[in-house]
Amino acid sequence: MDLVTGIKERRSIRKFQDKKVPHEIIEEIVNVAAFAPSWKNTQIARYIVVEDPEKIAAIATDDCTLGFSYNVKTMAHAPALVILTVVNGRSGYEKDGSFTTPKGDRWEMFDAGIAAQTFCLAAHEKGIGTVIMGIFDENRVAGIVDIPEGQQIAAIIPMGYPEGDVSAPPRKDASQLLTFV
Repeated sequence: MDLVTGIKERRSIRKFQDKKVPHEIIEEIVNVAAFAPSWKNTQIARYIVVEDPEKIAAIATDDCTLGFSYNVKTMAHAPALVILTVVNGRSGYEKDGSFTTPKGDRWEMFDAGIAAQTFCLAAHEKGIGTVIMGIFDENRVAGIVDIPEGQQIAAIIPMGYPEGDVSAPPRKDASQLLTFV
């Protein structure tokens, strides 16, 4: 599939088949996602794939999703949850530890967003559905899944083979989004 088609056809998938995604396919997706641009090529994105049904069930709770029950249902029925983490203290920083711009450490989340979108587009190309979730209690999730020292959770991405098609929601056109100065 060409790039524009992939971008236009990729959807946030919240219903999955009861079918595990092979590790080889997940590795291929991560190998593509590794090409996501990052601040000074720091490549801070890391992927922890949770397949253990007990751990998925523990994360798919009102406590972990801050009461957002819509995410509970999506995560509970996903064959896998990808915990996207970022390595702290690299993106947006100089080698001496100072910030390069007034944005401080917010570049970490910018890089995480690019990595998440690249991961999801690569998954879509392989027929794997994903949805990027940001409503979660990072400390509770970290109590269930060991997060390596020096990393923090940026997003949770449920993934699996989609159950059915999802139509595109309305999109704004360039006249609503674009300003020339």
